[in-house]
Amino acid sequence: MAETQEKKGLNISVKSFLTAIGVIFGLMVLTYILTFLIPGGEYARTVDADGNSIIDTAAGFSYVAGGLPFWKWLLSPVLVLTVSGSGTLLAVIAFLLVIGGVFNSLDKCGLMQYMLGRITQRFGAARYRLQAVIVLFFMAMGSFIGSFEECVPLVPIVVALAVSLGWDSVTGIAMSLLAAGCGFAAGICNPFTVGVAQGLAGLPMFSGLWLRAVAFALIYGLLLLFIRTHSKKVERPTITASESFVRSRRMDHALACFASILGIGILLVLSSSLITAIQDYTMIIVAFMFLAAGITASLVSGMTVGRLGRTFADGLLSILPAVLMILMASSIKYTLEQAHILDTILHAAVLTAATLPKWVVILFIYLLVLVMNFFIASGSAKAFLLIPLIVPIAQVFNIPAQLCVMAYAFGDGFSNVFYPTNPVLLIGLGLADVSYGQWARWSYKFQLCNLVLTSLLLLFGLAVGYC
Repeated sequence: MAETQEKKGLNISVKSFLTAIGVIFGLMVLTYILTFLIPGGEYARTVDADGNSIIDTAAGFSYVAGGLPFWKWLLSPVLVLTVSGSGTLLAVIAFLLVIGGVFNSLDKCGLMQYMLGRITQRFGAARYRLQAVIVLFFMAMGSFIGSFEECVPLVPIVVALAVSLGWDSVTGIAMSLLAAGCGFAAGICNPFTVGVAQGLAGLPMFSGLWLRAVAFALIYGLLLLFIRTHSKKVERPTITASESFVRSRRMDHALACFASILGIGILLVLSSSLITAIQDYTMIIVAFMFLAAGITASLVSGMTVGRLGRTFADGLLSILPAVLMILMASSIKYTLEQAHILDTILHAAVLTAATLPKWVVILFIYLLVLVMNFFIASGSAKAFLLIPLIVPIAQVFNIPAQLCVMAYAFGDGFSNVFYPTNPVLLIGLGLADVSYGQWARWSYKFQLCNLVLTSLLLLFGLAVGYC
């Protein structure tokens, strides 16, 4: 499967597409059924100094008329583009189309195969050490600068590399996208989850780093164990570099151009942790630099301008099915908000938490964020929605706000690479030609073990008074 993928670029297979569409449509139907079962309600909201809408806990919750007309639900994948915040969704779609066009061009000019040959020649004998370094790199990207969507252009490269080293596409996704999601959740200095949540909770930015660093190390060890175990199970012999690879000066120059330009983009993203003004534009930066790197490298490799235009357009068209999946997944949140039942669900959760023992409350907060992440993929958006609710609950039970932030980061990050409603996961699976069912059957074991590990970390933090 993966071998044919290398030859045909990033076309999404019919099986993967139909599986994902079926799962998402079933969730859309279930969500619409909930609009008939759950009464409408809403929390009063206020606007902070930065223009963000935050729940006003003093004004409280009230029931309102709910429900959603059938025609709105039917058209929700389109209507989701008309509501506030749709700019981010459009940016993700444009980002994806750029990836599709560039990778098809790199594939057709032969640079992808050449790059993989060079890496295999250099690291084939030390592939498990290379695997450990790649996993650490992606986890660090997620944990220190909050990169998740921005890692998508690298996913097909790592997937193809995993195949060339004798593993499979699932290994490649785990080494890249799953690692980025785990680092994002550990959140040592993640500005989009920990940073925003700590600001809303009145805590110093990136305070309490020590326990998140411990979590990062433990999660890295667990993830690497799972990936390595799977790799050894599926690994197959590879053709030796001397038999399969021939150096080319022109291709070396093209590869140097691609790596240099893309490297500048990665450095700019890394600098976003220090230059806050560019934090909202990291996805645009990566897309632009990736586009520039792909076009330059394709031309240097010998591809004509006309052929580059045709292959880019073909790649763009081949990725369009993923756009439909993203719109359908995003429509689930639209349905909940338009029917006014999202706040009702939150209100019921808050009332439930007030009746629980202290040690259960922190785990319940973790569970609440996990549930809400199914419907709302954006980490910062969930922070504005949930932190004003869960911190006051924690204060009643004398649970440190710092621990609430950690529970929030855990609940937001790990499930990003498991829930079929997350657009980035759908993109990654589509680019790797892995069906959602195949991914879920493998990754649920890691998710369960990780859930136990992170729950124990939260209970440990509660026991030592983490702050």
